[in-house]
Amino acid sequence: MEGLLFKGIGGFYYVRCQESVYECRARGVFRKKGITPLIGDRVTIEPEREPGKATITEILPRKNFLVRPPVSNIDQLFIVASLQDPQPNPLIMDKTIAAAEYHGIEPVLILNKTDLESGGELVEIYRKAGITCILASAQSGEGISEIRAMLRGKISAFTGNSGVGKSSILNRVDSRLGLSTGEISQKLGRGRHTTRHVELYELPDGGLVADTPGFSTLDIERFQVIRKEELPRCFREFIPYLEQCRFTSCSHTVEKGCAVLLAVQEGKIPVSRHESYKAMYQEVKDLKEWNRK
Repeated sequence: MEGLLFKGIGGFYYVRCQESVYECRARGVFRKKGITPLIGDRVTIEPEREPGKATITEILPRKNFLVRPPVSNIDQLFIVASLQDPQPNPLIMDKTIAAAEYHGIEPVLILNKTDLESGGELVEIYRKAGITCILASAQSGEGISEIRAMLRGKISAFTGNSGVGKSSILNRVDSRLGLSTGEISQKLGRGRHTTRHVELYELPDGGLVADTPGFSTLDIERFQVIRKEELPRCFREFIPYLEQCRFTSCSHTVEKGCAVLLAVQEGKIPVSRHESYKAMYQEVKDLKEWNRK
């Protein structure tokens, strides 16, 4: 039987096959091979004699996965930033967008707290870069219907640091999410050294969303290092210019004849996005392959 692994806790995995849910253990061969089932995996299971129990026998090929948060087969990553309290941090936003691009996950930026700040300048930057950007307010409800529509029929995750209003937005999308994540936080004793619980929740209009109020952009940043050779293509607005540079080894930071730098000067690429790229490039330019492991 084939199904979706939607929850994992304490060494048990919960798989939905059609209308039934099975509590599963993974075969020992996965552990021997160093493979861990992830939330979002499509798996095959073999039911046991005891009703509702099964064994995961195979993990089907993944289209993508993240180490932290430990999820797979994500269609889109909603990156929540606040316009005020706390102030937006473009470098962290851009690092998270680049991590999504690296894994083939569609990034969607939510700029929350429009009841405090308009956000017009930031919206212009990211829309110019080709990133879907939604102005939202968990207080007024602005942007919630647009977010809800984008979630329909997709597997999605939300990320954002403390205070940006990520949980509040999820609560406005579906009030049951806020209740569930609150219960999970109490159960785990947030702040203690405990295993993080991950779960996919089904939305009323269709689509699944990962339980992500515990996931921060810093989690993703810490566990995803992008090599300098791969970094330029994680900035989608750079791609039309990459083959036009004078030198094939161009770093797109200082070189003469660099088409990316020219596009920045001409206003075709946002300056702040290029500044983030340069900062990220400096972090990895001397990184050796063995340092990534």
